[in-house]
Amino acid sequence: MSKLNRDVLYSIFEKLKDDNQTLLSSLSVNRIWCEIIIPIFWKDPWKRLCGWKSASLLFGVIISHLSDESRKNIDNKFLKNYKKPLFNYISFCKNLNLIELENIINIAIDSDLRDDHEFLFYKGEIYNLFINKKTKFTQLYLPREFSDQIHLIPGAKECFSEIEFLNFYSDINEEILIGLSEICKSIKKLEIFITTNANSGIIKLIDAQKRLKEVYFDFIDNNESICKSLENSLIKHGKNIEYIKLKDQSIIKILSYFENLKVLEVGDVDHDISWDHLAAVSLPILQVLNARNVPINVITSLIEKTNGHLNEIRIDFIDHDDINNKRLIQAIYQNCPNLKYLELLIRNNNISEFEKLLIKCKYLDGLFILITDDTDDWTDLFEVLTRSSPSGLYKFKFYFYVAPSSESLRLFFDNWKGRHPMLLHVVPDSIYAGYIDIDMINEYKQEGIIKIYEEDIFGDIYEDFEWISEKIQMN
Repeated sequence: MSKLNRDVLYSIFEKLKDDNQTLLSSLSVNRIWCEIIIPIFWKDPWKRLCGWKSASLLFGVIISHLSDESRKNIDNKFLKNYKKPLFNYISFCKNLNLIELENIINIAIDSDLRDDHEFLFYKGEIYNLFINKKTKFTQLYLPREFSDQIHLIPGAKECFSEIEFLNFYSDINEEILIGLSEICKSIKKLEIFITTNANSGIIKLIDAQKRLKEVYFDFIDNNESICKSLENSLIKHGKNIEYIKLKDQSIIKILSYFENLKVLEVGDVDHDISWDHLAAVSLPILQVLNARNVPINVITSLIEKTNGHLNEIRIDFIDHDDINNKRLIQAIYQNCPNLKYLELLIRNNNISEFEKLLIKCKYLDGLFILITDDTDDWTDLFEVLTRSSPSGLYKFKFYFYVAPSSESLRLFFDNWKGRHPMLLHVVPDSIYAGYIDIDMINEYKQEGIIKIYEEDIFGDIYEDFEWISEKIQMN
């Protein structure tokens, strides 16, 4: 087979990397297909773990890579089904998830061992399979309170020198962070969970980076002592950082230093967090805003200080009155002419104001509307959507406590005739939210008015701005 054909196949299978069934069935077609698919599977073997059965199978494949010398020193009960691997699977791995690997090792070995020294020996042998001069990882996940000196393993420098993503808890051994800061200089994305006993190794790691663009901080415990040091360290990367995700406002005060920030995700399930400092922040080139349980007046103020670059706004439901809802809608259509995707709660009393948004935000491509008013009469909303939606808008999602009546829906569909067939998702708050006539939906599908219809109860199948591709389904 020519290199071109192999490259084409690789491109196809790479796009199918999350489709387990298709990839698994394709493995047995022939050796060439197998040689192309195996490296794709093994880039991130951890994401396909689903229960003990898959973990046990993965552990079996991992220990099959042990050298002859290592196998001599390991109890036969772990090698009774040993088979030499067809491929050097571990060499294809780009994501070293030591959280998952530790879980697998603890379950597979610890239950059969009472000798700590022997357990540590086995663990070290498995670490050596992954950390050596022949492996190159781009992603690294470290467990909480991690203390294994992986940076001292022979070959660690070669293995970790190209790390671009690092996820860890601040309570891991300080020497590990200092050691990694000397090896890993090109991290692009950091995810850090801040605990009470955070150490200064975090600062050294952040300071050492040359290409840091994305940061995510989750302050599991309140740790004011580390916050100031974190702020000073992050400010040094102010011109490079483009993405920030925060669950509270611990370091909100320095956001304005990030002059090239394009994506901001803020908020959590906790309603009691104060976000006052966010209202004073100015982010002139912000493109994506994702807010959860952040007060509407704060979000409105933030949007008003952007310069028209916002193209995606996602505001998860937080209860607010008609007045604040109107101000938010006005802030969006007055400051976001390039908006493409919007998730927004709309009060019935503000539907006329929402129509102005549809008219002024003419590049809208997808709309996720949250309706919490206790009514099944959606006639006014549907009339506005059919009358004033820009020509490129045909992707809709509706979250509701009370389902729209069949009469309202029929009006919506009938008035949509002649436009691009819609992609329609409904997200009932519960199984008690009401019934949508599926026969009516199928009728309008046959007429070509609806192209895709999905009912996503609780909203846990699709991403908010996803209408076609389902989330990864583990097999």
